[in-house]
Amino acid sequence: MKNTVNVGISDMQIVSAPDTIATYALGSCVGICILDKIKQIGGMVHIMLPKNNNLDDINQIYKFADTGITEMVHLLEQKGCVKIRMTAKIAGGAKMFEVKDDGKSSIGNIGERNVIAVKKTLQDLKIRLVAEDTGLNYGRTIFFDCTNGDLTVKSFAKGIKVI
Repeated sequence: MKNTVNVGISDMQIVSAPDTIATYALGSCVGICILDKIKQIGGMVHIMLPKNNNLDDINQIYKFADTGITEMVHLLEQKGCVKIRMTAKIAGGAKMFEVKDDGKSSIGNIGERNVIAVKKTLQDLKIRLVAEDTGLNYGRTIFFDCTNGDLTVKSFAKGIKVI
């Protein structure tokens, strides 16, 4: 029986095939999905911000790209996944609101900064990014199938696509 496990904001889940992982309402946040196709085990983390500046606060680990992705990869390895077989797909990182750019605000481009941080973290971990649906100005809901690695992106504005 196939189940769908939900990932909340600043949350992470790992499942095995045939299960699916879902997260809702990605605006400037980014959903990062990593799969080891041989083991058919995958994880999804829903990050809100690029960098964790308080590494002592372990309660917020999945809120940030750098610590959330790193911890998810560590937990995947504990389940027998091998990093060189892992691939990633990402979605989100939109610019949901127009904010007057006075050169001081970092709110207006948080989605872009999240995507940049996600890509850097994946590169540092040597995990290949194979597909993305990021940027623009609309929200997304994503479903990650750990059987085949399909990432279904649903959007009110853009319909449904599989990457």
